Amino acid sequence: MVERRLPSGLALIRTGNFPGLFPMRGLPHRAVIGIGGNVGDVVRRFERLLVSLRRDPFINVLSASPLLQNPPFGYTEQPDFINGVLLVETTLPPRALMRHLLRIERRFRRVRTFSNAPRTLDLDILFYDRRTLDYPDLTVPHPHWRERDSVVIPLSLLPGRTR
Repeated sequence: MVERRLPSGLALIRTGNFPGLFPMRGLPHRAVIGIGGNVGDVVRRFERLLVSLRRDPFINVLSASPLLQNPPFGYTEQPDFINGVLLVETTLPPRALMRHLLRIERRFRRVRTFSNAPRTLDLDILFYDRRTLDYPDLTVPHPHWRERDSVVIPLSLLPGRTR
């Protein structure tokens, strides 16, 4: 595979599971989930997240992008972030999926202190079944996905993506 040249300050990280393709279970909905973090051993945490999601009765990971190391935005006095995207199938409707992802964040010790703060794990629904949703607590597609290298680059490298 030919790697495209990344903008300055960005680096791809590949592990045994990132990028990766995984078996389908035939769950009824598909979503693209953004993953991110910059506190502690984020790559190891993502590997543990993937194991956890592969055992989850409500979510099945179909593919995982390579990971992208990139500088923070907003609050910049913090370590670089590592980001990626997962294509998943799920039994959950969008808002229930978001609540489930927030519970997973808490299991991985996510603490919300202020906007753009350092975090152990951030999970966002980027896309859900090619639908457009606008609730007070959830907007899909994610409002700023096109503006963020942390989403655009991993999404462009997602194996087997169907978007």
